[in-house]
Amino acid sequence: MLDLKSKVLSSKGPALLSTGQAGYIIKSSSGQLLAIDLYLSNCAERLEGHKGFKRLLPQILDSTDLTFDVVICTHPHLDHFDIDAVPEMVSKGSKLFCSIDCEKLIHRLQMDYYNDSITYVKPGDHYYSGDFEIAFVNCDHGSGAPDAVGVVITVNGKTIYEVGDSCLRLDRIDEIKDVARDIDVLISPINGMYGNMSSEDTVKLADKLKPKITIPCHYGMFASHGGDLKAFYDLMRENKLPMLIMQQGEEYRPW
Repeated sequence: MLDLKSKVLSSKGPALLSTGQAGYIIKSSSGQLLAIDLYLSNCAERLEGHKGFKRLLPQILDSTDLTFDVVICTHPHLDHFDIDAVPEMVSKGSKLFCSIDCEKLIHRLQMDYYNDSITYVKPGDHYYSGDFEIAFVNCDHGSGAPDAVGVVITVNGKTIYEVGDSCLRLDRIDEIKDVARDIDVLISPINGMYGNMSSEDTVKLADKLKPKITIPCHYGMFASHGGDLKAFYDLMRENKLPMLIMQQGEEYRPW
């Protein structure tokens, strides 16, 4: 099994690493670690109770393996707020930034003891935490997660825009450009299910935002989630748009 812990610790940074689904780790040049939407357990299958949520990608990192300076959960769905992993990460001293609709989940998990380390966020919020500048932006994940957010991370002079779970909202392009004028990395879902963008939608978004590279996410983890990676690949090539399809555990260095 891939030892992602050793890979992260040995990386000199800055670097971006994929954990699968919509999960990413960003390491700064000084070694600080930020996690976005890590799904590290099997809690979705256990709680959803059907094989559509059986984990199909290997578990390559445990919640106890690393101490993150910042943990971000864009909304309370289990593959973005892993209820088996997030409490453990926060207990080790991580600052947690999560959408405001995560509050009930925080209470249910009895994480109120760590309230000083928890910040509930909404679109328009802007923070500095260590090496990371963090801006939260609108996304549209429908009625199932009405307070979900996207996030723009700036670290060591580069900007990474993680769309979050969202349908395509081209009417909000100018709003995103106001927050992230030059996007080095765009990370966007392609599964086309549960209100998320499809491969075709992500290509349209990339064409409008013109990031230096687009990374697709939210495919391959669950049978019920879908995701047409070949369609994304073909359409990005056809439109001559730069892309990177990351293996689970792969490291990318846009710096």
